[in-house]
Amino acid sequence: MRWLLYPFAALLALAVIGLATLAVICLLAWPNLPTLETLTDYRPRVPMRVYTADGHFISEFGEERRTLVRIQEVPAHLRQALLAAEDQNFYEHMGIDFVSFTRALINNMRSGSRGQGGSTITMQVARNFFLTRERSYNRKLYEVLLALKIEHNLSKDQILELYINQIFLGQRAYGFSSAARIYFGKPLDKLTLAENAVLAGLPQAPTKANPISNLALAQQRQRYVLRRMLEAGFITGAQYKQALDEPLRIASGGAARDAGIIKASVHAEYVAEIARQIAVEQFGEQATYQSGLKIITTITRAEQEAAYQALRKGVMDYDRRHGYRGPEKVLSLQPGISGGEALDEAVASARDFGDLLAAVVLNVTPKEVLVYRNGQTLSISGEGLRFVATLLSEKAPQARRVRRGALVRIRKTGEGWELTQLPEVEAALLSLDSKTGAVRALVGGFDYNRKKFNNVTQAERQPGSSFKPFIYSASLERGYAPGTLIADEPLFYPAGSISSQQWTPRNYDDKYSGVMTLRDALAQSKNIPAIRVLEDITPAYAQKYVTRFGFDAAHHPPYLTMALGAGAVTPWEMATAYAVFANGGYRINPYVIKEIRDGNDKPIARATPLTVNKGATRAIDARNAWVMTSLLQDVVLRGTAARARSLNRNDLAGKTGTTNDFVDAWFCGYNPEVVAVSWIGFPIPRNLGKGETGGTAALPIWIDYMRAALAGRPEISVPRPAGIAFAKVQDGRRDDVYYAENKPPAMQLPPREEDSGDWFNSLFGFPSSEHSRSLPLDEGRLFNP
Repeated sequence: MRWLLYPFAALLALAVIGLATLAVICLLAWPNLPTLETLTDYRPRVPMRVYTADGHFISEFGEERRTLVRIQEVPAHLRQALLAAEDQNFYEHMGIDFVSFTRALINNMRSGSRGQGGSTITMQVARNFFLTRERSYNRKLYEVLLALKIEHNLSKDQILELYINQIFLGQRAYGFSSAARIYFGKPLDKLTLAENAVLAGLPQAPTKANPISNLALAQQRQRYVLRRMLEAGFITGAQYKQALDEPLRIASGGAARDAGIIKASVHAEYVAEIARQIAVEQFGEQATYQSGLKIITTITRAEQEAAYQALRKGVMDYDRRHGYRGPEKVLSLQPGISGGEALDEAVASARDFGDLLAAVVLNVTPKEVLVYRNGQTLSISGEGLRFVATLLSEKAPQARRVRRGALVRIRKTGEGWELTQLPEVEAALLSLDSKTGAVRALVGGFDYNRKKFNNVTQAERQPGSSFKPFIYSASLERGYAPGTLIADEPLFYPAGSISSQQWTPRNYDDKYSGVMTLRDALAQSKNIPAIRVLEDITPAYAQKYVTRFGFDAAHHPPYLTMALGAGAVTPWEMATAYAVFANGGYRINPYVIKEIRDGNDKPIARATPLTVNKGATRAIDARNAWVMTSLLQDVVLRGTAARARSLNRNDLAGKTGTTNDFVDAWFCGYNPEVVAVSWIGFPIPRNLGKGETGGTAALPIWIDYMRAALAGRPEISVPRPAGIAFAKVQDGRRDDVYYAENKPPAMQLPPREEDSGDWFNSLFGFPSSEHSRSLPLDEGRLFNP
């Protein structure tokens, strides 16, 4: 029997030698282990997040999407799910589960692979913080040693908290709190048992088994986790069945389509980008993207959403007026194909933009179109085909015809689906608090994910007639008044008079009124009176004057075409300028960031704007601002912006703007508290189409936004400043007369004869001009109201 002991003794000796060798290796490796400062002073990469003023999430910026959570805030079901799936004996072992580890080692030796690791949660923490993903016995040894060191220095709850916050879970989500928002669009404490089980199943294959990449595989892992929870006694049989039966609702919209973007509660991507640029400029890229900055903007969710919806509706309405241009492209579909991977890829590559979803046409009849999208066949008929009805026939132009294989856009309506298209035209909407400059809403384009160019701040376009108020404001400082009569008759400037070429300016409708008041000329947006006024006060004076409103003189050359808005402005500049009229004459500086907080939620920067009566510079006289508001209220009451009367308010003022050849359409309007500017035009300037004026294309956007912005707000009446008098000017009407001095000039009654010349101008200090005159007063008296 003794010979039987020799092999056993040899094996024992080998084991002793192996253990001794391992012990020596461990002793040599232990001093070389990294320190645990990374764990004890845990400072993970936390992205910068942007919020509305009322606390709603907008967007985040950073490579690692992470939201820190304390162990006490982690739901019990998630902790139990993690233990069941990853390390059931976590609270019992010292960092290594020898049973699991030995089993994995034997299986690896049998198979000749290194596929099973037997890693505990502590070992995973060691690997995630200090080691690579390399599969080798050497790395495994360091993982074991680090796990022992971590267990010696940190409590179990500290280790689990590190694990929950640090681990990668797919779709750029790091940590379970971030994954909860990415996959389910909700905070961690709102997850159901079924959803917690999905998250707990992610660590083993976060890229392949997440519910966005592969929902079926994610559900398979979910069932495994739930079964392990049941076996461990964490849940009852009833809870197990209920969780299995619960349908998973993966976060929709941007989160699902754009692969992991946290679902924003408000559409404010252009605002978020402005905030990002400011943060990078102030703090540098590393601090911006990794230190957990929290930027609170000035916008509110309700107004921003109203602006977003108003702009999209306005653009889509314009697009529908100009007809269907045809499919984006046509795929070659073999007979019988009605789905599959190729169609899924085509739909995915086209991307969705808001509610405009990509789909592939499968079949077309005059009364029904079948389209394929994400594994579903959808039927579109009735009103849903109205936009494309003429292009369903085989006789329709080939390039525009809706046919099998066509890649199209569909949109969900209250009555079903409709066929539509991506618009080519762009738009912008900006709203400000007139007294502080705080941005209330900003939409820089139809869809940020399609075109990131911010038309609010970057698009320099001709303002057209929306620039006329600044010319008329300048004229008030040179003696004009609302009742000044101006000749509205054709003008002709021969070559050599004002330029090397002849110029024959015209009114928009090519109609002329003979003589009209300045008030009427502005209300009806007449070009000829504006040119006559500018010629009289001189373009050089007007060029200098408009800088009071924040305009760059270099962008407004001192030519008569300035009266027609031939310069270059951005919606940001126009809103700033119109705010001067709205707030009584003060120049405010728009701002979009209210406060910045650091990773510990401590304020590190806060906006301190110069506001009306609190530091803001006076740009124009209060009387000038009041009179201009009175004039611009008439534009809304009976002029080119009469459509705004649908808001049923008497405190609205504004001006439409349309440039030559209908290239740009504007509306700039306000009440005493809110200034808003809407613009619409093509990215590369071209004709919008006949009749697409500011009142037709841009004003409806403004109206839809202001309806929401002013809802529930009382009308505001601004008192008339001292130094403004009434005078009867024509047909018994009275109008305001604004004096540049504090007191009106001495009264001298003029003769009442028809041929008295420029007596009205002389009386009120108006310039004598062949282009401006007044009819006699019915009563030769002025009075202060």
